[in-house]
Amino acid sequence: MLSKWKMYFTAIVSGAALLAGLVSGASAASFFKGKTITFVVGFSPGGGFDTYTRLIARHFGKHVPGNPGTVVMNRTGAGSLVAANYTYNRAKRDGTVIGNWIGGLLLREVLGDKAIQFKGRKFNWVGVPTPDDGVCAFTKASGIKNIDDWFASKRPIKIGATAPGSSTDDPPKLLKVATGLPIKVVEGYGGTAKIRLAAESGEIDGGCWAWQSIKPTWRKGIESGNVTPVLQLTLKSHPELKHVPLAIKYAKTADGRALLKVASDAHSAAVRPYSLPPGVPQDRVRILQKAFMDTMRDPEMLKEAKKSKLEITPTDGPTTEKTLASLYTLDPAMISRLKEILLPKGRK
Repeated sequence: MLSKWKMYFTAIVSGAALLAGLVSGASAASFFKGKTITFVVGFSPGGGFDTYTRLIARHFGKHVPGNPGTVVMNRTGAGSLVAANYTYNRAKRDGTVIGNWIGGLLLREVLGDKAIQFKGRKFNWVGVPTPDDGVCAFTKASGIKNIDDWFASKRPIKIGATAPGSSTDDPPKLLKVATGLPIKVVEGYGGTAKIRLAAESGEIDGGCWAWQSIKPTWRKGIESGNVTPVLQLTLKSHPELKHVPLAIKYAKTADGRALLKVASDAHSAAVRPYSLPPGVPQDRVRILQKAFMDTMRDPEMLKEAKKSKLEITPTDGPTTEKTLASLYTLDPAMISRLKEILLPKGRK
């Protein structure tokens, strides 16, 4: 008899849990009706982050239950650190604010950068539209047409950058140490759109950032021959850049190769993630993660992406979380080495 009552009790508890789950799911699904989802982009309009986000935002709402509206807000500064800190500390924790900033900033947390005001492991990750393939590209006026020209340069080549921690900054700094290439990183630009304009005006020679961003946003310069990709910062070649050498081949030591590997790990697979602040109800997180991947498969979005030459090779939220978590497993000796090279004196 006791066993029979135990079966009844188990059935009642299971049924109640199922009902609670259904009610919670229905509540989460209805939450977004009449709402507006704000995408907070850490860089200025016209750059790669902004271009991808505006494309995604145009199609995202129809894949969220309740079909909420979407807007894009550019909250620039400190190589997207302003946007990251805002998303973590000030954004609404209800699922209506999604941040888009450089995932490599988590490396800055690992290094103990005092400007970091977040705990990376507490973010909720929505997904990544494409991995990045870092490339250094220069204008015709710079005189740098290939890697041999760069090594032979009698002056430091001016590379435009945003701020410490960004993909425009850390990789070229590590590249300089690893290879001995003549490099001067010029920081302070609000995004890659500003870097492009500065290069075209002759203020700097070019920059190093994602081919996935350079290709669509600097297309006219590339097609006209006024802009040339000279070096890849990843560990393997992009299919469209087989003729462009890999930086790691020019690393002088094992230490140099290790530094370039860190640059690739931190600024490649999950460099442009979409994130939610801590505290967002998990049922809403799952809804937004699914909506993101549904958007990545949306035929209309893919057609628009192809027309704009934007690569779409998405990574889902849970996988993004695992990828970024790997930054917290760096060897202490490597962390110390990176601090020497990357952290400004006032932020150690």
